[in-house]
Amino acid sequence: MNTLRVPMLAVIALAVALGPAVPAAQHTRLFRPENLGELEPPDRGEWQRPDQIMDALGVGEASVVADLGAGSGWFTIQLAGRVGPNGLVIAEDIQRPMIQAIKIRVDRIGLKNVTTVLGTATDPRFPVAVDAVLIVDAYHEMEQPVELLRNVATKLKPNGRIGIVDFTKDGGGPGPAMEERVDPEVVIRHAQAAGLVLRSRENFLKYQYMLVFEKPRQ
Repeated sequence: MNTLRVPMLAVIALAVALGPAVPAAQHTRLFRPENLGELEPPDRGEWQRPDQIMDALGVGEASVVADLGAGSGWFTIQLAGRVGPNGLVIAEDIQRPMIQAIKIRVDRIGLKNVTTVLGTATDPRFPVAVDAVLIVDAYHEMEQPVELLRNVATKLKPNGRIGIVDFTKDGGGPGPAMEERVDPEVVIRHAQAAGLVLRSRENFLKYQYMLVFEKPRQ
């Protein structure tokens, strides 16, 4: 991961210069683009456990997957490696500097299976139907989660899944301030209001919870 981290500092600076962030007055919860480097501590791979997260979400070769609220693109890169050249990763964010940073990063690595999308607070604007949607460390920033999840669900393939990973409130590890964290039971209520059902609740993460949702079976 260190080989990707060093050039990422320059990528962040360039991306922030290329495009303004969404005004803070409108979206007070959003992570500031100039702090993107904080999303990639050297030990993130150890506690984030990307392979296990992708396994739980059923991401495999040739999958079409969306990284919603992709931020710096750290998980976008993990997904791209998993789905391979026959798959597709949609890196979505609602802040233009984040999208710029991901584009620069993907171009530098030479990935051909990643596309970026500038979404909105309520509509991710995925260009195609997806097998899975991953929301990592971003749910607590969402101001209209029910409407967003409802729109995300319309882009799921029949057996598609939504995986939500965010930080617990036990006070341990990295992550946002305690008052910004969202209890998993609240996430479940939001998802149910959006017409989704809980498929599984994973407990393999050290500092986070993972909830997997799907549309009701017909």
